[in-house]
Amino acid sequence: MQIITDVKEMREIVEGIKQSGQSIGFVPTMGYLHFGHLALITAARKQNNMVAASIFVNPAQFGPEEDFERYPRDVEADSIKAKSAGVDLLFCPKIEDIYGAGYATYVETEGLSEQLCGKSRPGHFRGVCTVVLKLFNIVQPKRAYFGQKDAQQFIILKRMTLDLNLDIEMICLPIVREADGLAMSSRNIYLTEQERRKATVLNCSLNEAKQLYDAGERNAQALLEVVEKKLLKVKEGRLDYAELVDLTHLLPITKIDKPALLALAMYFGQTRLIDNVILQ
Repeated sequence: MQIITDVKEMREIVEGIKQSGQSIGFVPTMGYLHFGHLALITAARKQNNMVAASIFVNPAQFGPEEDFERYPRDVEADSIKAKSAGVDLLFCPKIEDIYGAGYATYVETEGLSEQLCGKSRPGHFRGVCTVVLKLFNIVQPKRAYFGQKDAQQFIILKRMTLDLNLDIEMICLPIVREADGLAMSSRNIYLTEQERRKATVLNCSLNEAKQLYDAGERNAQALLEVVEKKLLKVKEGRLDYAELVDLTHLLPITKIDKPALLALAMYFGQTRLIDNVILQ
């Protein structure tokens, strides 16, 4: 596995790969890799000649009061995990190479970015789209891999690739969970032991709604009431949102007559966790 920190060097390596006719599968990450990331790498390994992954904690997607400075970082451990999972190229660019002096260009997907997480994290998805487009331009993948835990992010990025005519196949893989059902996230490390136990309510509430849906319930409000009732019982948590939206525009729906996203976000202490289920 090669570890590349220089943008120009990465471009040169990619050019050689492209000229040889090989495909690149790409997994963009902010590091502190867990089994969710490794599942994406494994899928990329099976479907491409070469696998590239990036580690870049993107300052543009953090708000002024968010956790950019303390976001967990361990590039050495990440390198070992990435290599064992089958990464060929690990791209770890420097902030000044991604956002140089006088940087002033950003990418936005209007409408989608203002829904769900966008309401409490204004500007977040502008930062996500900007850095992912830059990484796409550098790595030039045939396929890019993301996890369903960040469903809104995937829907937004897929819209971006369509709107900007990027020839990249966007692939979303199921959520990888801990044994107790908590969705794997780099931010789980922030949780106290008690918060960690309580956080399992996220998946439990989604499961209850899914069971009701499978039993024939199609009224969105009825499903949301099941979720909110369970979440609001947790005194250690603070609900940010629970919404049932369509998969195209991420707008709230009243009745489920086609695949829909039941998504939620909740704070445990200072840690904000997200989870979701697709009802179809």
